[in-house]
Amino acid sequence: MADFNDHGPDPHSSAHMSLETTQATAFGNGWISGVLSALLGFIGLSAVVCFHFPQYLTMPAIREYYPVPYIRALLHLVLVASFLLGTMSVCLRYNKALGLAGIIQTLLAALLGGAAVKIDGELTDGPFLGLDWFLLNLMGYSAMYIPLERLFAKHPEQPVFRYGWRTDLTYFFVTNFLVQFTTLMTMQPAMIFFDWARISAIQKIVISLPFVVQFACVLLISDLTQYWVHRAFHKIPFLWRFHAIHHSAEAMDWIAGSRLHLVDAITTRATTYIPIYLMGFSGPALYTYVVWVVIQATFIHANVSWEFRPIRWLIATPAFHHWHHSSAPEAIDRNFSVHLSLIDRVFGTYHLPDAWPTAYGLASGRRVPLGYLRQFIIPFASQAKSAAAVATPDAAETEAVRRD
Repeated sequence: MADFNDHGPDPHSSAHMSLETTQATAFGNGWISGVLSALLGFIGLSAVVCFHFPQYLTMPAIREYYPVPYIRALLHLVLVASFLLGTMSVCLRYNKALGLAGIIQTLLAALLGGAAVKIDGELTDGPFLGLDWFLLNLMGYSAMYIPLERLFAKHPEQPVFRYGWRTDLTYFFVTNFLVQFTTLMTMQPAMIFFDWARISAIQKIVISLPFVVQFACVLLISDLTQYWVHRAFHKIPFLWRFHAIHHSAEAMDWIAGSRLHLVDAITTRATTYIPIYLMGFSGPALYTYVVWVVIQATFIHANVSWEFRPIRWLIATPAFHHWHHSSAPEAIDRNFSVHLSLIDRVFGTYHLPDAWPTAYGLASGRRVPLGYLRQFIIPFASQAKSAAAVATPDAAETEAVRRD
């Protein structure tokens, strides 16, 4: 996935079975139906595999909540849609690769049992990964944000499959597929290394507070911590190598927020969890906070035009965070908060003019080569090599940008 140009088809290719093509990618040319067929085929095939190996690929914490009959019905619709869209793409398009990819994955899913597949294995077995969590999130977020970003887009000219989407989809997959690993790496350090610092008297007071007060405190404390960690990632050169990957996204939409280096994600989440753990908040307050984080962190990257003017001085909004990703000189190192823009106002890093930013990405035209593996490796290179990789993309990347 990382080896393909993420801007879409390459107009210089003539291979009939390549993922790159000379044909147009606009509606009615079979490219959109081909991409959707391939994605739906992948979702359907992966879901069937999850049914076969639930002890390895699914999360025990959410299995008991699965409405299996409805999931089977949805899986049937996904497989039928993938086959029909793939057939449409094959008929409309000179390049058959995407349509055939969807059809082949659908046929493989059918051979493995399709929507009627039996559940194999003991559900209590392990180890386990989060393939089911990834599939649920991908379908849920796509169903929610793609229509919103079409109906209320701030940048309506920006396509759904915009430049870099495949790289960001890979990040989305890794983050959700390794959800158990990242949870372990972020929560365990606090429990192991800071257990001595927990004060039972403080925890008793905190847990006796009303739910609403606890949630507000969790939000404030976590965002205060995250503010300074985020600011450190901008100010310390070694940390910036990792965080620059997140800022290399040159378009804002719901999936752009997934572009986050694993070191950046684990470090930020682990340090943010420490004060929450020490305070001893109740389970409901923590679960609500986790849901809030997922919703808001995704929403502030979305390509929507809503400004929320009455509350934008207090709550981080899409416009507020879009300015954080802007490549304009006046926006550099501004708007570090993820939840409460008030924190930036207090510490003098608030920047939210009436206009929206017009360009995103790294300052001074610097660029990061696309592809998850390349972006994962770059920060570990020597400082000179890392800077060169960021400043000068490879020839294929340069050509892809020129064509866009």
